[in-house]
Amino acid sequence: MRNNKKMKNNGKVGGGIILAAVFLILGFILSYSYSLSKNDPRESLAGNSVAEHEGKYRDELIKQMERNKELTEELTAKREQIREYEKSFSEGEESYSKLAEEAKDLRLLLGSVPAKGEGLKVKLEDAEYDPATMNPNEYIVHESHIFKVIHELRISGAQAIAVNGQRIDESTYIKCTGPVITIGTNQYPAPFTIEAIGDTDVLLPAIQLKGGVFDQLIHDNIVVTLEESNSIRMSPMHTEGS
Repeated sequence: MRNNKKMKNNGKVGGGIILAAVFLILGFILSYSYSLSKNDPRESLAGNSVAEHEGKYRDELIKQMERNKELTEELTAKREQIREYEKSFSEGEESYSKLAEEAKDLRLLLGSVPAKGEGLKVKLEDAEYDPATMNPNEYIVHESHIFKVIHELRISGAQAIAVNGQRIDESTYIKCTGPVITIGTNQYPAPFTIEAIGDTDVLLPAIQLKGGVFDQLIHDNIVVTLEESNSIRMSPMHTEGS
């Protein structure tokens, strides 16, 4: 009986020693595995590789952001350049249109092209007089009267002027020759119709201005008739040799 108890106790002690030995070996294995895993160069390389990739991605992202900034600034500069071009083209078109309009007005004044438009007709006639008792020179139309009307119409913006259908410019020869007036190489008797193409709202008041051309002509015994017209046509001037 005592032997049996002793055997059982010995069995328990042996089992405890074996279990302790197992735990000790297991602990050593775990410790060794941890040590190996901690010092494993492959895991270290893997960590370094991930860090390197992250660094490369970060550098690439920074470069892309800087490039995007450069492209944005370049695009802004190009847009500004386009706006400058458009502004220049617009100013050029306006300048060209203005020059073209001035050239057109100049050609009209020079009489080198046909003219058509609204305007004013000023008719000058000799007044009635008695040759036996009156000086006829005081009752007939002279070149000075025609010049006064032409000058007033021109400074009032007339685009084209004609006398008895003949276009004139600043160099046109106009001279009294007895009972007729010579215009260029042609002679015309009274009455004389001076036509002007332009804004009638400006031309008519200019002629009728108090103390102006109209009053002066009446004072010189000239019969004056004013007529507005919606359509006046003029042929171009005939130059010598044409």
